[in-house]
Amino acid sequence: MRDHWFEDLADHMGEAYLRYSFTKGTVQEVDHIVDVLRLQPGERVLDVGCGPGRHAHELAGRGVTVHGIDISERFVEIARADAPEGATFERMDARSMTFDADFDAVICLCQGAFGLMTAAGEDAIVIDGMTRALRNDGRLALSAFSSYFVVKYHDEATFDADAGVSHERTEIRSETGESKEADLWTGCYTPRELRLLLSAHGLDVTSISSVEPGAYGSDSPTIESPEFLVVASKVPS
Repeated sequence: MRDHWFEDLADHMGEAYLRYSFTKGTVQEVDHIVDVLRLQPGERVLDVGCGPGRHAHELAGRGVTVHGIDISERFVEIARADAPEGATFERMDARSMTFDADFDAVICLCQGAFGLMTAAGEDAIVIDGMTRALRNDGRLALSAFSSYFVVKYHDEATFDADAGVSHERTEIRSETGESKEADLWTGCYTPRELRLLLSAHGLDVTSISSVEPGAYGSDSPTIESPEFLVVASKVPS
């Protein structure tokens, strides 16, 4: 029995996931993440919800040691297949992380893990696990869907205002082009909600900016961008 509905989607898409336009901005995204997290070669980074490993591969190519986790065994297999030196991967449910102050930084991008935790309290469990994985003063970069953007622009999706979850019925394709109808549920947030959630789990929010795939930056939050990028650090215990 699968641990999460996303596993079936990942199995179907396989490497075709990397054909989607939102995966094409990896270098720019990593440029920004390296800058805002002040990452240095040799530092250890945990990539939560790493997918096929595109951010982890790019970071490892810059001398950063990266360990990626994802609930999809298929995505982990793809990430391992051509992993550069310094990038390792394992299948792990983000709700069950057991790391203890092992990393200088944690990243969770492109709705990886955190954005798919739509049952009550699951997002908090993931945040708590990421906090525990950080060393004192360790840094976090987390992206999240914007509630504002979804309500304003996602005409084909249904937004549950009580749960803060967007649901859409969409079509996904396999590596061989086979089409399949699929349901997607995504957690959505406001900057205030993100600050409250992270601060409740021992993280000091440095900044929240409006971003979109391939265009990460430091612009103030608006209702016109699909995602927020949160940068935070662990409060020393």
